[in-house]
Amino acid sequence: MIEPLPPLPAPQDDHGGRTDLALMPTGEAPRLRADAARNRARLLEVAACLAAERGIANVTMEDIAQGAGVGKGTVFRRFGDRTGLLAELLGHYEQQLQTAFFAGPPPLGPGASPVERLRAFGSTVIRHEHAHRDLYLAAHAQPGRRRATPPYQFRLAHVSMLLREARVDADIELTAHALLGYLETVLVDDLLTRRAMPVERLEAGWCDLVGRYTERCPG
Repeated sequence: MIEPLPPLPAPQDDHGGRTDLALMPTGEAPRLRADAARNRARLLEVAACLAAERGIANVTMEDIAQGAGVGKGTVFRRFGDRTGLLAELLGHYEQQLQTAFFAGPPPLGPGASPVERLRAFGSTVIRHEHAHRDLYLAAHAQPGRRRATPPYQFRLAHVSMLLREARVDADIELTAHALLGYLETVLVDDLLTRRAMPVERLEAGWCDLVGRYTERCPG
């Protein structure tokens, strides 16, 4: 079974409604002074811990400042506002996910066959996004924007790469889009929460779908 990445729930705005949180570009973050980098890491760590305990809708910027032992102004200067903080948290976990794809242990990372890596990819994304469901649902509040975001483009490129390595006899780009459609945040959340399907059923369905495509390999 694929282990989920650290959990983090619930982005809402200060009025109790869902924030439209666009997925931010991932990759190398701007270089910070050593003390600024430590402050940022500490603030994100505290925010994640508080969110896991009580839901991020119930966490204020002042709570985060107190937990990190800094002034409230420091939190606002670093993240701008609540939405900026949520975006950085989401970007932080996306970076963790990307690092696991490219440099983590097999079967998710290098060292396993492309088919094994595809299976692990889907299982990991399902569990990762469900653990952070409210952040991802907020990020995908406008469905048309999702496929233009850097994280989606990264996942598309990664799945396409694995399909090519598996020598799948199909239109690689269209197949990658079709596979990622199975992992749509809103669909997975509906199946797991409203329809109460066990996560193992979704993982089995993903592996079956991967198998149907990768069986179409020449030779």
